[in-house]
Amino acid sequence: MVGARAGILHILNFLGWAASLGAMAAPRIVAQTSNEVHDTAAQLLRSSGQRYTTSRKALVEILSDAPRPLTIPEMMETDDNIAQSSAYRNLGVMERAGVINRVVTTDEFVRYELAEALLEHHHHLICSKCGEVSDFVMSDEHEARLDEIARQVARLTNFKLMGHNFDLLGYCFDCTSCPKNETASQGAV
Repeated sequence: MVGARAGILHILNFLGWAASLGAMAAPRIVAQTSNEVHDTAAQLLRSSGQRYTTSRKALVEILSDAPRPLTIPEMMETDDNIAQSSAYRNLGVMERAGVINRVVTTDEFVRYELAEALLEHHHHLICSKCGEVSDFVMSDEHEARLDEIARQVARLTNFKLMGHNFDLLGYCFDCTSCPKNETASQGAV
């Protein structure tokens, strides 16, 4: 992943964006302490008529420690006590309550991350080949430009805008650095 970040930073430097994107920094936890993360998660669940169970707390803890969105198998590797069936059920409840977000990629696994109520606003780089997801944060200036474009599109289409997600689709460094014969045999362009 270090190579991928270096390659992306090279392109962003060329565009004059690297410094303003926070050097591809991962999103920061909005709440300052682990207790605040858990308090916010509990409050969101309560407002949806749900409890903040031990299993849900464990999932929030795993996601708060993760540098990127995780699949359920990755969460289960982190904590042996997480059962797959309860993970799916609890993640669904927490998604509906606004505690977590689902990140859909091109591979067979959905990934999950803390919602923006707990994590700062950010965007994703999604590899169309392997499904790897990397987070990035844009500068306030670029975020404002993106917001203005979204508002213009909403006005032109008579669409009630509530927010935006900005996912860049392409190929990660690992997938673009495969030998040609391996890449070609896997159907890459």
